[in-house]
Amino acid sequence: MGAGPTEAVRTPVSDRAVPVTRPWARTSALTAYAVLFLLWSEVLGIPRGTIQVFAWLWLGTVAWHVEAEPRYHLNFLRDWWPPVVGLLVYFYSRGLTDNLGLGVHFSMPVSVDTWLGGGVTPTQRLQDAWCGTPCLPTSPPRWYDVALTTVYMSHFLAGLTIAAVLWVRNRVEWVRWMRRYITINFGALCVYILYPMAPPWMAAKEGHLPGGVHQITGRGWAGFGLGHLDVTLQGVGNPVAAMPSLHAGMTFLIALYAVQRLRSACRWLLLAYPVAMSTALVYYGEHYVVDVLAGCVLAVLVLVGCKVWEDARET
Repeated sequence: MGAGPTEAVRTPVSDRAVPVTRPWARTSALTAYAVLFLLWSEVLGIPRGTIQVFAWLWLGTVAWHVEAEPRYHLNFLRDWWPPVVGLLVYFYSRGLTDNLGLGVHFSMPVSVDTWLGGGVTPTQRLQDAWCGTPCLPTSPPRWYDVALTTVYMSHFLAGLTIAAVLWVRNRVEWVRWMRRYITINFGALCVYILYPMAPPWMAAKEGHLPGGVHQITGRGWAGFGLGHLDVTLQGVGNPVAAMPSLHAGMTFLIALYAVQRLRSACRWLLLAYPVAMSTALVYYGEHYVVDVLAGCVLAVLVLVGCKVWEDARET
């Protein structure tokens, strides 16, 4: 775990003086930041690209320490540019994995999920039970569509938002979290390269699943004038990078890491996050159950591997 992209996460300078910001100034700056973010999301959509998310997180830290000197805010760029470069490499490499000449896999996940579902894939069962008749991306959303689409979209912000909070509060913990965050991304990338696999919605288009299976991810936000998300999401990343599910893996990483670090009994409630994300992924036709399980296994391997590596360096 010590080589490769994780080495881009360097320990920040630990003796920086924490700037003092008056409560009224912080509240005003954060309010302005929230309003600007909501306007941006309404007009241009939730930030998803690495650079967009990075810029918004930087603005958030600026708002938190709004009365700090400009040179303090430049520390964010100094600390964050190595992992951001690593994430950009991941993002663009991920988009190339289906152009390497390896065949796209369809049959394995269909067979496994058909067995897990007792003769019918869980995606088919969920869409038959929840989606409505006919099950279309343009069908009116149910209340749980709104909730599950929100959970799905949280993937694009959750991991790095946690990183920004840790950067403000605890730089050592920020390094540890970024090490895990980058490692899980590149771990998934290795599998995408070696085993390109189609998601359920693509398998249905190619005749490997019934034609009634659709990608209905963006339907939950259609009532907010954001129904175009179905079209937008089709252009995000690589459609044959389905194994493992990084959406699921990241939520398991977040929840399990929090369970490790926190001491409150309520921390176990965080496991509802990966459960909700996994449900959304299977229901929306984005991933098979086997992809979700692979994402969970990857998250556990990353947590264990990083902990072993860190303990070895401290001895």
